[in-house]
Parts: sequence; structure tokens; C-alpha cells
Amino acid sequence: MSLTSIGRQKVKNAQQQLTRIALDLTQGISSQDRFERLLTVIKSVFGCDASALLAFKEQHFMPLAINGMFEEVLGRQFDLDAHPRLEAIARAGDIVRFPHDSDLPDPYDGLIPNHDEKLHVHACIGLPLMAEDTLIGALTIDGFNPNQFDAFSNEDLRTISALAAASLHNALLMEKLEKQSGQITRSPIKAASQHGGVTMIGQSEPMKTLNSQIQAVANTDLTVLITGETGVGKELVAASIHAQSLRSNKPLVYLNCAALPESVAESELFGHVKGAFTGAVSDRKGKFEMADNGTLFLDEIGELPLALQAKLLRVLQYGDLQRVGDDRNLTVNTRIIAATNKQLHEEVTAGQFRADLYHRLSVFPIQTPALRERGNDVVLLSGFFAERCISKLGVSNIRLSPQAISLIKSYAWPGNVRELEHTINRAAVVARAESNSPILELLPKHFDLNDKASYDQPSISDPATMATEAQADTDSIEAIFKTSLSDSGGLREATDQFQALVISQAYQQNNQNWAATARQLKLDTGNLHRLAKRLNLK
Repeated sequence: MSLTSIGRQKVKNAQQQLTRIALDLTQGISSQDRFERLLTVIKSVFGCDASALLAFKEQHFMPLAINGMFEEVLGRQFDLDAHPRLEAIARAGDIVRFPHDSDLPDPYDGLIPNHDEKLHVHACIGLPLMAEDTLIGALTIDGFNPNQFDAFSNEDLRTISALAAASLHNALLMEKLEKQSGQITRSPIKAASQHGGVTMIGQSEPMKTLNSQIQAVANTDLTVLITGETGVGKELVAASIHAQSLRSNKPLVYLNCAALPESVAESELFGHVKGAFTGAVSDRKGKFEMADNGTLFLDEIGELPLALQAKLLRVLQYGDLQRVGDDRNLTVNTRIIAATNKQLHEEVTAGQFRADLYHRLSVFPIQTPALRERGNDVVLLSGFFAERCISKLGVSNIRLSPQAISLIKSYAWPGNVRELEHTINRAAVVARAESNSPILELLPKHFDLNDKASYDQPSISDPATMATEAQADTDSIEAIFKTSLSDSGGLREATDQFQALVISQAYQQNNQNWAATARQLKLDTGNLHRLAKRLNLK
């Protein structure tokens, strides 16, 4: 029997299995299980060493299921501009067979076990997945034998592509119908759920619960109070609620209550008229008016002065407001989402927060889980942040060693997702300073977590600890300047990275309190918030 005949028989057998997977919508299995079964069939048919099923949205591919790759791949988002092979698949509209010696870098370089370096010579096929003439995803198949897929004709591959596309399309359609009918999707089909450009990475049970709560409240006008520790992503939760709401085509207006000087806070919220106070040279809308028919996100609501809490309560109760210096009432239709890292019920008991406002805000409370409660999500998030570092550092790929993954999983992450992002960025900068390889491998030595494996942090006043931390800071600063300047990043980039490092460390030393951080750094609180925002620290 010829190679072609063998290949055709394998495809015929696969066709029967894939057809069952594509049409099997009545069984009580999740879409994720269905996708993993699909890749199992692909592996048995092609004998491939690695495969991935990816969804396509907004010019990038998101892995839905993988086989033969490191788990962190599930958290990555592959931008077409950064990955020419995936771009070729997206643009082709048909089967793409890459030459075994293709010069195009493979997006999975360094991400396949036992192949830490570039996949120099290997067989690689890309199958675009289409539905109603629209690209919805891709199936990639890799084999380390350059001739591994020669026995399969393009027609055979098109059959596989069509069946895989049907499976993905059915899953997407079912998810859409469930949302339209008001059902809660308990098993989201993506490790990275995305709505309106808002991406939330995670497939742990706490994240499934969080996504279910977001879906439940998004299409209502209920006021939402998002709680959780600093750095867990409360702003992202608010953006996701807005993106899935009926107000998604209207503004989402952000206001950080902790960054408001009390003297201008009322004007920021409600606006003012010309001449209301010194400097009021013209009429100005407040955040409530800007968010009319949309959503107003009040971050760090626990920091709002008591005097303003009463005025905010009136707007929530009656929907009308007065600009500063104006006797006229303005009516607004603004949905409120608030967030805090404080225990507001304790603030109420202490007399620091109005009880009536607390009850008005917490109509639908959402608790955002801490990173330490989210299991292997930390691995997916690490992959997500590593992928985002690639273009910034000018390398072809960044991977985390198994030892680094173990270290990351053992750390308690008191600063949560924000701390993880900064840690990955810093480790990548340090690794880049040490290596000329286009593929960076992040090792435990590139992280500063070895002495932070629990909440029992060493005292900052301990001389030995201070000396160790000072040396680590010096090493990091030297690495930042060496990398930025050697890569022609220039003084501005090096200075930004240095400022980000100093601010991050001061923020952690002050228990994630921005006001205390500003005092330590001798900066105005508002200026610090703006600087932190520009440096992507918030």
C-alpha cells in the first residue's frame, strides 16, 4: 500500500471520529473536552509531535487547546504582526505547508518540551478554520520529521480543516445562544475569555465563578461593587461587565477616587459652571455627565471623602445632580460600578463610610479572587505576560523553564496579578541582559522570589535583608540600563524602567497604599497616579 493510500485511510478513519465530535452537541461534555478530543484524534492520525487549536479574533490567535506543548501556551495571545507563520495561515484561506527549512520563525519555538531552541528543521502545516467565509480559528500541526506529513494530500487536509471548523463554530454558536437565552456558561470555551477587547486569562474554578457572575449582571442596570485585594484586576472586571452590557457602545468612564484632591473632587464628579471658583473659566462636564447612558467606574471608592458620599448617594437614588456653582438639576442615566480593596462594612462600623451608600453600592457584590486562589492560572498568566514582552525586548520568543514555573507556583503573590506582570517583565529584562539568544529562557535566578515564598516576609529593618535587597536592586538597575541602552532604547526608556522599578518597590513597602507611596517618594498623589498609569503600573 502506498504512502498516499495509507494517509487517505487514516483521514477516512479520522473523518468518522471528527464528525462525531463536531455534531455531538447533546452530550454533557464541555467544549474544552471536545477540543481536547479533537487534538487527540489529530495526533493519532498524523502522528504529530505538537498541535494546537486556536481561535481568531481582533488580529490575533488565542489557543483553546494544545497537545505536546508547555501549559503556559494556553495563556498566550499570538499577535499576527509578531508571528509571520500565523499571519500566513490567516491570510491564505487554504492549507499552508511550510517548507521544512522555512526561515519564518515558529511561534512555538522554545515552547515544546525537549526542544528548547528554534525548531530549525521540522514539518509544519497550518489549517485555517472558516465559517461562512469568515476566519474563526486555525489548527496547527508540527512534526520533527521533515517528511512526516507527505502522505497526506491537501484534499485530505481540507477535510480535516472543515470538520475542525465545524466543531469550533458549533461551540461558539452554542456559547452565543446560551448567553442570549440568559443561561450561565459554566465551562467557557477559552482560557482567555475576551469581550470587546477586554481579555481575562484563566480557567480555574474561581475564574469560572467570576465569569458567571459577570455574565449574570452585565445586561442589567444593577450597581456592582467589586471587591478584592490590590492587583487582582478589579478594573478589568469592570471593563468586562461594561463590554458585555447593553451599554457597551457608550462610554466607560474611569475615576480613581484615591487620586482626587478633596478640593476638586466634587467638580470632577459633577462638573462646574463658569465662575464657580477661582480657575473655573468655562463650564465643564463631570464624570457622571461624561458617562451618561454609559458606565461610570469609581475605583477605590472607599477613599471618597464623607462629604461627597452624601452627594453621590443622592445621584444614585434620584439620578439627578448639580454642577458646582449651579442651582439647576441635571438628569443622567449612568450605571455605577465601584471597586475597593477595603472591607467597606468595617469602614461603616468605624464611621469612615456611610452605611446607606454602602448598601446602595453593594446591590450586586462581586469578589475578585486572589491569584494564590486560582491554581494553575498563574502559569497561563505567566505565558500571557511573557508573550507581551517579546516585542518590547526585540526577541523571537520567551519561555519559562520548568524550574521557574515551579517557583512561580510556590509563591503566594501578595501583589496578585499586577505583581506577577511586573515580575515577569523584570525577569525578562534581566535574562535579556545576560543572553544574546533570540529565545530567552527565564530561570529561577532571573526572579527575585526566592526569599518570598510565603507571607512571612523578612523585616525590612533587618540589616542582612536590607543589604541583600539593596544588592538585588543594584543588579536590576544595572540590567535595566545595560539592556535599554544596548538595544538602542535610549535614556528615556532606561529612565522609565528605572522609575517603574522604584515606584513598584515603594508601593510594596507601603502595603500597596498609593498615598503612603507618594509621601515616601515626595510626590503629589495625583502626579504619582498619572506617572504609574503611564508606566503601566496600574
